[in-house]
Amino acid sequence: WTESELAILNLESGEIRLLTTTRGAKSHPFFSPDGKQIATTISDHPTRWAGFANLAVLPASGGEPRLLSETCNGSPNLEGWSDDGKSLIFSENIGTLTQLSSVKITSGKTTNYDHGNTLQSEYKLNAARTHIGFRRVTNEAPVEAFVTPLKKFNPVQVSNANSGFPGHPVGRTEVTRWKSPDGEEIEGLLTYPINHKPGSPIPLILNIHGGPAGVFQQGHIASASIYPIAAFSSNGFAVLRPNPRGSTGYGKRFRYANEKDWGGKDYQDLMAGVDYLIASGFADPNCIGVMGWSYGGFMTSWVISQTNRFKAASIGAPVVNLTSFTGTADIPSFLPDYFGAQPWDDPDIYEKHSPVLQMKGATTPALIQHCEGDLRVPISQGFEVYNALKQQGVEVRMLVLPRQDHGPREPRALLKIMQTNLEWMQKHLQ
Repeated sequence: WTESELAILNLESGEIRLLTTTRGAKSHPFFSPDGKQIATTISDHPTRWAGFANLAVLPASGGEPRLLSETCNGSPNLEGWSDDGKSLIFSENIGTLTQLSSVKITSGKTTNYDHGNTLQSEYKLNAARTHIGFRRVTNEAPVEAFVTPLKKFNPVQVSNANSGFPGHPVGRTEVTRWKSPDGEEIEGLLTYPINHKPGSPIPLILNIHGGPAGVFQQGHIASASIYPIAAFSSNGFAVLRPNPRGSTGYGKRFRYANEKDWGGKDYQDLMAGVDYLIASGFADPNCIGVMGWSYGGFMTSWVISQTNRFKAASIGAPVVNLTSFTGTADIPSFLPDYFGAQPWDDPDIYEKHSPVLQMKGATTPALIQHCEGDLRVPISQGFEVYNALKQQGVEVRMLVLPRQDHGPREPRALLKIMQTNLEWMQKHLQ
C-alpha cells in the first residue's frame, strides 16, 4: 500500500494502462463529470505510517498529477466532484469531529460545510452529485442516516434504525482541554457519571486510544465498544479520553510529534490531563484507573511501568516489547518507521521504549485482554507483560479470546470483554 499507481483496465481487451508513475501512494480516484480529469489523493514519499496526503487532479489520459493546497489535517478523504466539475468534495478529521469541505480545483480555495456539533461519517454522493448522504451521531443521540443538498447544507434524517433504542440516561460528555508540561494544548473528551453533582471527588478512568494516529471523536457513548463508556458512566465513573500528541485531527506536526518518543511527551500529555482533573477537585487521586487497546495497550503498560498511582489497569492487545513485536507482527515496517531504525541498527531505542523492559517494581493490578488470532499484535505480546507482572507477584489476570483477531467482532466475545473491563474497575476502584 505504500506504493500504488492509478491504471485503466480495458474490459474488452484486458489491457492495463498506467496513468501515473510518480512516487507516493494514490487512492480514491474519481472521474470528473465530463470524464476529462481524474481526482485522487496522493501520499507523501516515502509513505509514512502516521500518514500525510494531498488532493490532486490529473488528465484522464494520464500524466503528472497537480497537487492542490494542503488541507488542515493533511489526511483528506476524497468523496468526489461537484456537479459542475469545478470543485472536489472531501472530508477530514478535525479535532473531535469530522469536517466536510469543498475545494476549487483552480484557485485552491476551500469552503467548509457548517454541520454544527455533530460527528458525521461514511459520506456518499448521489449519481448527479447534487446531494450527499452520511451517518450522523451526537453524544446524546445514536447514529442515523441523513441526506442534504450540497448547494445548501440542510440535512434531513432518512432512517430510524435506532428509533427503538431504550431511553436510558447517558452521562454528559464534553470537550476539555489542558496544557502539557511543555505548553502544548491537549484536547480530550470527558464523560461524567449519570446524575453527577459537583462536590466530592469521584473515580476516574483514563482511556487511551490506539494508533497511535487514532483519535477520540464525539459520538454516542452507548455504542458497542471494547470499553463501554456508558456502562462506566452509569456505574459512577468519570472517563477521560485524551488525544495526546501523535493523534490525528490536529495537523501533521502534532501527528508526527511522537516520532522516536513513544512513552515520552505523549505520556506527559496523558498525565497532565489526569493531574488537571485532580487539581480541579473533580477526580479522586486514590481512585484512578487506566485502560487502552493496541497502542492504547502499549501506553497503559507504559503508564504502570512508570508510576504506581493507578489502582487498576486494563491492558488490551498491547505492544510491550518493540523488538519481538517487529519480528512477529504482520506490519514489520511499522515501528522502524516511527523509530527511524531497525532493531539491529538501534537496539537501545527499542529497549528504552519497551514497557515490558521497564516493568520492574510495577504494582498496579492488571487485566490483560488479547485475541488468540491477532496477527497485528501477536498474543505473545500479552503473554510477555502477563509474565512480567506475575513474576513480581502483581495481581494479574489474562483473558484470551478464541477466534478473534486484532479487533474482536463476535458479539459474545465483545460482550465478555466489556463485562470484564467493568468488573475489573469496579473491583479495584469502588
